[in-house]
Amino acid sequence: MPRRTFYDPLPKHTPTAEDPIMVHLRQPPVDGLIGWHRHPWGQLTCPRQGSIRVSVPGMMWIVPIYRAVWIPPGTDHEIVVLGQVEFHALYVDPCVSPLRLDGCLVLEVSPLMRELVHSLADKVDGANKHRQLATQLLIEEIREAHTLPLGLPLPADRRLRALCTAMMEDPGSSRTLDEWAPVVGASKRTLARLFESELQTSFGVWRRQLRLARAIDLIGRSVPIVEVAAQLGYANASAFSTMFRHALGVAPSQLVKSIVSLHR
Repeated sequence: MPRRTFYDPLPKHTPTAEDPIMVHLRQPPVDGLIGWHRHPWGQLTCPRQGSIRVSVPGMMWIVPIYRAVWIPPGTDHEIVVLGQVEFHALYVDPCVSPLRLDGCLVLEVSPLMRELVHSLADKVDGANKHRQLATQLLIEEIREAHTLPLGLPLPADRRLRALCTAMMEDPGSSRTLDEWAPVVGASKRTLARLFESELQTSFGVWRRQLRLARAIDLIGRSVPIVEVAAQLGYANASAFSTMFRHALGVAPSQLVKSIVSLHR
């Protein structure tokens, strides 16, 4: 389990009616942690290298490159850095938000959106006509972006939350529910009941979804499929590929090809 380094991202330029989107490039330490906090503006968080784990009360996302997570104003959230990462944080004035203000979303990041974000990063001259036009176009790109049904539910019960948190740090763990029980201070039967009542799923299905999310992250980093399988606790690449194909309808190799084409 990596040792997390607390990170306070600066600067924090507040969006305004005249400058409704402020884009910041964040370069946190390896395995850094931005602790639980909230702010009055919305935030769209877009990795440009590596992946981050974003949690809000009751839900978690692993967000790789070419994806972004939307956090509405006033929403408590935590960001965990998965290895070496750079990401853009877009602060969005609620008055012009192209996205809903009552819930989180995961978006596909188009090549045009990526270039607009990069061009606006850490520039605060709202009087610049080019910046104003780029901001208007970025708002429309965000509005038209495809949303994705990604995310893992998180529990409120402290024992089950301890188990889920430990699994998020080590998704390749082979511990069974029996083996987790003494670690988190609850019986196997209690944990199984809590998975069903709080998360409407089973331990095995929740772990598989976690591993899928982490697999997409690792594949996006060009980690070989054999190594991805090993990191996620599978006996071999064939077993991992079978699980991946059954869950997502495509083989890991197809995802690799699509990522390579995006880099071109």
